[in-house]
This record gives sequence, structure tokens and C-alpha cells, in this order.
Amino acid sequence: MTVEEELRALAPQVLGVLVRRYGQFDACEDAVQEALLAAAVQWPAEGVPGNPRGWLITVAVRRLTDQFRSDDARRRREQAVAALEPEPAEALSERDDTLTLLFLCCHPALSAASQLALTLRAVGGLTTAEIASAFFVPEATMAQRISRAKAKIKAAGARFAPPPAEERQARLDVVLHVLYLIFNEGYTASSGAELSRSDLTAEAVRLTREVHRVLPDDGEVAGLLALMLLTDARRPARTLPDGTLVPLAEQDRSRWLRPMIDEGTRLITRTLPRGQAGPYQLQAAIAAVHDEAGDAAGTDWPQIVVLYQLLNRVAPNPMVTLNHAVAMAMARGPQAGLELLATLDADERMAGHHRLAAVRAHLLEMAGSLREAREWYALAAKRTTSVPEQRYLERKAAALPG
Repeated sequence: MTVEEELRALAPQVLGVLVRRYGQFDACEDAVQEALLAAAVQWPAEGVPGNPRGWLITVAVRRLTDQFRSDDARRRREQAVAALEPEPAEALSERDDTLTLLFLCCHPALSAASQLALTLRAVGGLTTAEIASAFFVPEATMAQRISRAKAKIKAAGARFAPPPAEERQARLDVVLHVLYLIFNEGYTASSGAELSRSDLTAEAVRLTREVHRVLPDDGEVAGLLALMLLTDARRPARTLPDGTLVPLAEQDRSRWLRPMIDEGTRLITRTLPRGQAGPYQLQAAIAAVHDEAGDAAGTDWPQIVVLYQLLNRVAPNPMVTLNHAVAMAMARGPQAGLELLATLDADERMAGHHRLAAVRAHLLEMAGSLREAREWYALAAKRTTSVPEQRYLERKAAALPG
């Protein structure tokens, strides 16, 4: 593990310790960033200390203490300053507060966009510039978003503690959803020249591993981790060297990452029999069926149809219906898929979405309606903001009669 990787892994643990001990999320986060910067400069030259986490905690606590002591309102904070005397690192670092920190960053007072940004900043250890780049906004805009998120948490009176028992599951659901969104944005970037952002997918997997480590018996946590592993395993085969998108059916499956597939399959195989399956477990099961097939022709589409039917009962949404329509077309013919797809035409969330147009084009091509398929491919190409997807759809349209 490189120094950078070790610091990124330690960042949320150190921040969690400070916020639990001292409160004041914003000040603690600044102190941790200074400690990380000091480590990034010193460790490569002097070597990684024997207790790197304790080293970071000690340095961050000193920075925090100095910050309060230099505050103009020091007299009103004498009592607080006295309490900020550094404690031995061992006394502070006995617990791992990563999950509590995730709960705090995914506080219900924040918008979804703010939850994403704050999670990547405070728990993921990404810089503001990196987060801004990932979501294609100016760095100043992202800095303001993160600053407002911290202010909202403070205004909401949020404490650094696990949520009450009656709120815990709902808050965990939000945490998992935020990690799921981070992964999806990394796996297929919503816009820009690159199809994917491997830094975001890697961060989502790492953070989900942390949640799974803390909650090893939670089926949906295991399901989400399995889904990420089984999906990200295909990444090397998704594009050609020039960046051209390669659809699932045409990918060279020998390039898929078998260790990730094996780990994801073990996770979901162990998790599914435990009880009622949730949406992440069902999506992981679908991904496992795809990954188990030696080639596209060997895919067990009838089984995937059944899994989508279950998923639609547990967590109905238009994207589930969209993917269900593809599975129906592959298992029962394109007309069956087009009939299911037609149910989305009145859905406002999907009306202008490029994926609806792209799937309709694909199913029409399967049905032999080539001219109509060309029109839908062209429309999908106009609607997407992803350059690789746009180029792929334009090539599909150009290959069909006009």
C-alpha cells in the first residue's frame, strides 16, 4: 500500500476520532487535512511511523488545539481549550468511527448532492478539486457545497453518535444509497470524455468494505459490496484502447477480473439464503448470473427475468423496468420487451432519458425494424452527455439504413 493509499484509508478513522471527542465537524476536518498534509510530506522522507493512525491523531489534535487557542474569542472558550489538551493517541484511537462518520455525512438535513460531496470529502479523503472534477462543476462551486453541508449539519444540531435505534435502518439505507450513487457515477460517468472514473468506483468499494466490516451480518450491506465487485470486475473489457465503448454482449470475458467475481459470488451466495432479499442483493444476484456465463449466448436470461420480477416488487423504479424489458426481450423475444418498455412512456422521470431511447432502439433492431431503430439511436445520441456513449450510439445509427 502506498503512502497516499494509507492516508486515504486512515482519514475517516482519524476524523471520526476527533469529531467524537471534540465535536465541531468543520474545525476537526480542517485539522485532519493539515495532519494528512504533514504526513504526505514527512512519511516518504522519514518513513511511516509504527502507529500511523496514532501519529495522525496526535498531529491533528495539536492543530485543533492551536486553532482554538489562537481564536479571537479565546476567553470565552477557556474551558473548551482546557479540554482540548492532547490525550495519548492510544486512548483516542481504540474505536473505529467510520460508520458513525458516514451516518453524519448522510444526515437527512442535507440534499443528496451534498451527502455525496461531503461523504467523498470527509470519509473518502478526496480533495475538493477531485470531487469537483468527478461531478463536472467548478472547484469553487463544490467548495461552497461542502461548506454549506457542514453548516447545515451544525445548524441541525447533529451529534457525533450512532442514530437512535428507531432511525438506524433508515439512516443506513441513505448511507448505502450514497455509496451506490458514488459507484454508479464512477462506473458510467454521467458526462464527459471518459466512460468511467476508476477513482470513484474504487472509493465506493473501499467505503462499502468498511461498512461491511462493521456490519458483517447485514444482508444489504453484503449485497451492495457484492454488486459493486461483480459489476466492476467487467471494467477492463468495457472499452477498447481508444476508449470505444464495448457493450456487455460483445466484451472479451477473459479480461474480466476473476478474483473480484469470485469474491462477489461468494458474498451473495452466502447472503441470499439468510432471509428476504433486498434490492442490492437481488441486483448482485443478477450481476452474478451475467458473470457466470462463459459468453453472451450462455446467459441464463429466464433466471434474470425472474430476478427482475422480484426486484420490481421489492424496489420498483423506472430503471428496473428498463433493464427488465431488455431481459424480457432476450428471454421471450423483442416484442415482449417493447411491450414492457411502452409502460415507461408516460413516466416523467424517463421521458427525456437517453437510456430509454437507446434500449428502444436496441429492441427495435432485434425486431428487424431497422429504420425506426436508427431514429431512436440517433435520438439517444443527442440526449446523452457522455462522449463515449454518444459515439457508440452514433455508430449504431450510422450502421442502419436511413
